[in-house]
Amino acid sequence: MRWWDIAPVLALEAELFPEDAWSEGMFWSELAHARGPRATRHYVVAEDPADGRLVGYAGLAAAGGLGDVQTIAVARDQWGTGLGARLLTDLLQAATAFECEEVLLEVRVDNTRAQKLYERFGFEPIGFRRGYYQPGNVDALVMRHTVQATETETETDSDGC
Repeated sequence: MRWWDIAPVLALEAELFPEDAWSEGMFWSELAHARGPRATRHYVVAEDPADGRLVGYAGLAAAGGLGDVQTIAVARDQWGTGLGARLLTDLLQAATAFECEEVLLEVRVDNTRAQKLYERFGFEPIGFRRGYYQPGNVDALVMRHTVQATETETETDSDGC
């Protein structure tokens, strides 16, 4: 995601999350931490190859070995296409690059479709945040994924180090 993606991201954000959409400033703040050697954020967008329309986006924050899925969204006409899974895969790859040991996320307790996606990726429920989503005072289910080291990352070199 780059600065020129913010306007179409905001439009999709307002469509999908009308009651608690992120502001332009929130996205600018996240992108400010997504570049350079001290980056702690990773944001990605997906475009429809047919018309170039932005159809999804996702973001991850990382610090101290812990990743947090900040946002993930897919246009309604793209539901069921696997785009959400591709975006989540990208975030988990970024978590590995950030050397995260765990990735957390919050999901509305009434969003079973998203919960099923997260469970397919190995996220497990660990708790609730009461009244997390406003308005409406809807609880969030907190889920955790343990990042598995790849085979090459766990092998030792010839010196046994």
